[in-house]
Amino acid sequence: MRRTAAAIAALTVGLAGIAVAGGSAAAATDRDPVPWTQPSWVSAAAAVGAAEPSATATVRVMLRWRDLAGAHATASAVSDPTNAQYHRYLSAAQVRARFGPTPAAEQRVVAWLAGAGLHIGDIPANALYVPATGTVTQLQRAFSTSIASYRYRGRSVHAATAAPSAPVGVGAEVVGVSGLDSVVTQRTPGIAHDRDRAAAPQPRHALAGAAVPTVAPPSTGFRTPGPCSKYWGQKLDGIDPRFTGVPNPMPYVPCGYQPAQLRSAYGIDHAIANGNDGRGVRVAVVDAYASPTAKSDLKTYTRKFDPTHVLTGSQYSERVFPETDPSLEAPDQCDASGWYGEETLDLEAVHTMAPGAAILYVGAASCLDDDINAALNDVVDHHRADIVTNSYGNSGEVGIPAAELAAFDTITTQAALEGIGLYFSSGDDGDEAAVLGHPAADYSATSPQVTAVGGTSLGVDATGHTVLERGWETGIASLTGTRFRPAYPGDFLYGSGGGTSMLYREPDYQRAVVPDALAKIGKRRGRVVPDIAILGDPNTGMLVGQTQQFSDGVYFDTYRIGGTSLSSPLFAGVMALADQRSGYAHGFANPALYRLYRSGAFTDVTPGAPVATVRVNFVNGQNAVDGTSTSARIIDFPHLSIHTAVGYDRVTGMGTPWGPTFLLLMGAR
Repeated sequence: MRRTAAAIAALTVGLAGIAVAGGSAAAATDRDPVPWTQPSWVSAAAAVGAAEPSATATVRVMLRWRDLAGAHATASAVSDPTNAQYHRYLSAAQVRARFGPTPAAEQRVVAWLAGAGLHIGDIPANALYVPATGTVTQLQRAFSTSIASYRYRGRSVHAATAAPSAPVGVGAEVVGVSGLDSVVTQRTPGIAHDRDRAAAPQPRHALAGAAVPTVAPPSTGFRTPGPCSKYWGQKLDGIDPRFTGVPNPMPYVPCGYQPAQLRSAYGIDHAIANGNDGRGVRVAVVDAYASPTAKSDLKTYTRKFDPTHVLTGSQYSERVFPETDPSLEAPDQCDASGWYGEETLDLEAVHTMAPGAAILYVGAASCLDDDINAALNDVVDHHRADIVTNSYGNSGEVGIPAAELAAFDTITTQAALEGIGLYFSSGDDGDEAAVLGHPAADYSATSPQVTAVGGTSLGVDATGHTVLERGWETGIASLTGTRFRPAYPGDFLYGSGGGTSMLYREPDYQRAVVPDALAKIGKRRGRVVPDIAILGDPNTGMLVGQTQQFSDGVYFDTYRIGGTSLSSPLFAGVMALADQRSGYAHGFANPALYRLYRSGAFTDVTPGAPVATVRVNFVNGQNAVDGTSTSARIIDFPHLSIHTAVGYDRVTGMGTPWGPTFLLLMGAR
């Protein structure tokens, strides 16, 4: 499991027989150590030799806040409805002045790095980090370490061979450094349909040469074939064999719920019709890269499927970070085109639930943690939005560098101080046991200063009412010959992430709600996720429209999609309605949300009788040229370590928001 920043110790790996030039592998006695963890992949990599001395890389040196404890205490106070300081938020300038690094500390770090010959990049206003670019020789000299080359998974990568250090007196200003190795934990988008499965983090080739273009081609075309239903249970499969263990005939999956259906299902349709549509609230969507057709796709989507709420020109804006660092990978290394679908989904989901809100899309320079955190920090440090939805994450909590943990803690703390709400997808691989070999909750949703949003399976009838809502954990049984195999409940396919953190302790706001059996790990109590849930199952998912590359050209088309990547922006939209209704930003909402437990603001999502749907896919994803496949999708797969239950659970948290009561209670002053 991942370790806390305070507990992370430097690990060293010997490179027997390899001469490494340009710096001592052990820090000198007149230097301060810098918190650092050698990446876990080194033990499985093949050592090649010294890194090329003239190759370049960029590092980010994370600076220590002058009063982080005070910042945490104040952030807690302004977020707590029972505290006299509730909603007395600070401006970004006030946060920097009271808690951020001192100008003198920043200058000392800059002087150290520049003195080693490194080029200093743009430093954020809150001095979260100092970016510096240089050659391997310069980096080794600056950090008094050695950098070696390896072969890992067929690629050339590099890593420091011993703990880095800084000059005496300067190291005390530093909480971590990233970029001394080429494997940085990589974020994957949370979208989930059968074409897309979450990829394991891949090594970053940070010692590359030339810069690369930033615009990737459109996503490969994907369509949802029929038969499918306009609403839950409209069409039943009377052709295929029975599937023992569930009611038959099974219903075909919905074709994809449209905005009006989702607003009705969660009871926010009347509020929106009466003007409580999110106007005056700014919602930011943070992803990687930027689809060149995002705005036009959103306008086309609303015109076709939400004509009473067509996107206006003043509602949408973008802030995209270009890839200017030659050490960054090409877009296809992170599957930039794959992120286009994530962006499109997030934007259309936010607008669906808050059609009057202003939306800011923020595209990070890459899918690497450093770049995504830099994009998120820019939103927070300049207070560009009141609500931020983040549909990405890491598998589990293992291998997070000290620098990233420190940076993310600083960002989330500043967001709470300024009254900015951060919402994160809880993950799309259930309890992660199928991926990691053991149950785990996903970072960054486990942070106690963000709201983790889980997913559900949803049945909406012809009148727009919810007739089924279960925890999203999907089993699959494929039609082979005359039988669906394997037998009920099938094999686990994907599902809402959840679990108990090994990295973060249980926050106060969870103590009266989360059962001991879920929070306790040995003698300690951990942060449990998710906090809340809303639609996520791609088999009962949302209809999305996107410009894609099909075999017969590039054009706009639709498909059904899901994942907790859908859940986070949907709930962020609901929170925009709550912000508008109350007349103030709820900021970090968890303390307020947990006070509403059992108030009627949430619908408790509980187990029920077995049920499955039938899904038909194009084999090639686009058309029937290569045939189709048919499968039964079992809802609320039972054989995981996490499952739905009466009350709080690790699949759906406190439940799903019920609009009328939720908006009334969250909007109360």
